[in-house]
Amino acid sequence: QVQLVESGGGLVQAGGSLRLSCAASGRSFSRFTMGWFRQGPGKEREFVAAISWSTGSTDYADSVKGRFTISRDNAKYTVYLQMNSLKPEDAAVYYCAARYGSMRSSSYEYEYWGQGTQVTVSS
Repeated sequence: QVQLVESGGGLVQAGGSLRLSCAASGRSFSRFTMGWFRQGPGKEREFVAAISWSTGSTDYADSVKGRFTISRDNAKYTVYLQMNSLKPEDAAVYYCAARYGSMRSSSYEYEYWGQGTQVTVSS
């Protein structure tokens, strides 16, 4: 049974940094794409970043390019989202997700989801 467990959310001032972690378990993820999504109050869930577990290729939403970095640690089966220069509009619940196959930015194409971790950015 696939499990994705996020951690690392919290309260940070605008301009600050946070690192989110997603611990994956339950199967081999070598052919999976791992993604981060977020959902703010009253908003739809939106794509943030994705990484290919096998190649390390990455993709980012335009709104976070240059500020966020997604990475993975194969030995620990953990995916990270380093978030720098945070803005109030980055505040949301951040979700880790996994899909079998190549990178996609639509949440509908991800089969597995974590429970989410709250990120709050104060101005």
